[in-house]
Amino acid sequence: MYITVKQAAEKWGISDRRVRILCSEGKISGATREGRSWMIPSNAKKPQDGRFKATESLLAAIDRKKRELDARRPLTAGELERLTEEFIIEYTYNSNAIEGNTLTLRETDMVLRGLTIDKKPLKDHMEAVGHKEAFDFVRDLVKKQISLSESIIKQIHYLVLADKREDRGVYRRVPVRIMGAKHEPVQPYLIQPKMEQLLETYRNSTDHIIPRLAWFHIEFEGIHPFIEWKRMRKYVQNPFSENHASKTNL
Repeated sequence: MYITVKQAAEKWGISDRRVRILCSEGKISGATREGRSWMIPSNAKKPQDGRFKATESLLAAIDRKKRELDARRPLTAGELERLTEEFIIEYTYNSNAIEGNTLTLRETDMVLRGLTIDKKPLKDHMEAVGHKEAFDFVRDLVKKQISLSESIIKQIHYLVLADKREDRGVYRRVPVRIMGAKHEPVQPYLIQPKMEQLLETYRNSTDHIIPRLAWFHIEFEGIHPFIEWKRMRKYVQNPFSENHASKTNL
């Protein structure tokens, strides 16, 4: 007596696709193929899952890898300079490219070295330079272990939004809507109290740094404090994560 792939999937608590893969790999004894369908003996036993399964939680794995990284420190001045230079170039390029910047990776490198790219918009140049300035600013915050505040957030926004002077470093003063989303960001008069509450709740949290940052990011997105702010979201979390790492040696 035989059962179908669907019946086997329901019996074993796995997906139809997984059953077909097991059949094609010959891991289900007695399974035969008839046309496009597999016929599986009703008394066939569910094969053991030989796929990799993590033996530790994701957060534990992150902590372990961070300890392994710290064990290889300190880096030499040359190593640190080389890694930092490569990181900021790729970080700037990838971050701006997502938002429509037309500079290539090589052109981004050239702009950060003070050169101008022919036939490329001034806006793209300013975005790259502003991104680099914001990165350097955040690195300085980390070195001094300065906690994130509303003032710091506005300063980061001011640096990143180099091409839109009127909106730099100030909370939005008009309501906004996110196209295609049900969520409606808070009204302008609620932005400051919501930001104060967000920062206070974060400071008082004792959760692991990763879920804390994830929660902060979601709440920050929901408030949507600036008119234009996509390019600076990633910077907001860096002082949090880096300062936490330096204080707790994670």
